Amino acid sequence: MNFYGYKRPDGRIGVRNKVLILPASVCASDTTRIVSQQVVGSVTFNNQNGCSQVAPDQQLTMDVMAGYAANPNIFGTVVVSLGCENCQMDLVVNAIRALTNKPLKQVIIQEAGGTLKAIDQAVRYAKEMVTEASIVQKKLFPLSELIIGTECGGSDPTSGLAANPLIGQLSDLMVSEGGTSILSETTEFIGAEHILARRAATKEVHDRIYEIVHRYEKALSLVGEEVREGNPSPGNKAGGLTTLEEKSLGCIHKGGHTPVNAVYDYAQQVGTKAGLVIMDTPGNDPSSVAGMVAGGAQVVVFSTGRGTPTGNPIAPVIKITGNKLTYSSMIDNIDVDASPLIYGDKTVEELGDRLITLVSQVASGKQTKAESLGYTEMAIARVCNYV
Repeated sequence: MNFYGYKRPDGRIGVRNKVLILPASVCASDTTRIVSQQVVGSVTFNNQNGCSQVAPDQQLTMDVMAGYAANPNIFGTVVVSLGCENCQMDLVVNAIRALTNKPLKQVIIQEAGGTLKAIDQAVRYAKEMVTEASIVQKKLFPLSELIIGTECGGSDPTSGLAANPLIGQLSDLMVSEGGTSILSETTEFIGAEHILARRAATKEVHDRIYEIVHRYEKALSLVGEEVREGNPSPGNKAGGLTTLEEKSLGCIHKGGHTPVNAVYDYAQQVGTKAGLVIMDTPGNDPSSVAGMVAGGAQVVVFSTGRGTPTGNPIAPVIKITGNKLTYSSMIDNIDVDASPLIYGDKTVEELGDRLITLVSQVASGKQTKAESLGYTEMAIARVCNYV
C-alpha cells in the first residue's frame, strides 16, 4: 500500500507541508501565536516551558522543540525566542541542525526591538517559507516510510475490547508493510509489563521495558505519590474501568502481536522500517502524543471510549472509539467506529483493512476530524517542578 507525501532534503517523507513558528519558551509563545495567525500555512503551539528548568527537564523541552522542527510534516521552521530564557536561541538552533537540514530562520524579540518588530520579521520569514513550500510536489511512497504513533485516552472497557485491538491490528499490518508503529504510555504498562517483556526481540529490550516502568513508579514515589492515585482517572472509573492493571491490559492491545524491537526514551528519534517499538511517555495524552511526534511520527492513531477532541499541531490524529454511544454523541470528533467488533458485525481483520486504508488516505492529505476543527493542543513531559 502507498501514500502521497513530501520528500524532505534530509530524506524523510512528510504527510503535511507546514511551516512551524517555534516558540523557544513560554515568553515567546504569544508572539508565535500572533505570527502564525497572520501566515496561512503555518502552525505553532503554546510552549509552557523553556525557562526556569533544571538540566534534565530542559532537555525534554529541547528534544520536543528540535523533534517538532525535524518532523517531516514540517517544511521549515522560524524559531522565535525572547532572548534571556534558558533555551537560548543558539542551543535550539544547534539541536534542530543536529537532526535536519531543512530551512531554518530565527528571531530574538529583545534583539529585534520588541514584539511588533519581531512579529514583522517573523511573518516575513514565514511567508517566504510558505511560498517555497507551496511548490513542493507530492510523490508516491510505500507505507514503510510511515511512523505511526498509537495513543489511548478517555478510556472505558470498550477501548480494551474493540478500539485498542483494532489499533493493534493496524500495528501488525504496518509492521507487515515494513513500517513503524510506536506503543506509548509507560504508566499504562504497569501490571502488564511482564506480557510486553515476553514479546521483546532481545534481552536488552526485555530489560528496558521493566526499567522504564520501575523508573516511572520510583520517580513518583520520590515525592510521596502513588501512580494509582491518579490513574485510572475519574472518567475512566465512571466508564467502568476499576484498576490500573485493568486499564493497562487494554492499553497494550494497541501493540498488536509482533515482537517489540526497541525502547526509545521520550521524544528521541525513531527510525523508519523499525517494526513495533515502545516510547517511554507519560499516560497524559497531549504530552505522550508530543513525544511520539517529536520522535518522527507523521500520523497518530488514538482510541477513546469516553470521547476526546485531542489533536496535535504537527501530525494528523485519527480518533477511534469502540463505544457506539460515544461515536453517535461525538461524531464531530471521532473518525472511526470500532463497535461492530464488539457486536460481531465485523471482524478485526475487516476493520483493520479499512483502518489502514484510512491511514493511507490521511497520509495522502485527507483531513481528520481533529484537523478540521483546528485542534492543536499539546504539552511537554516534565521531570520536576520549575526552579
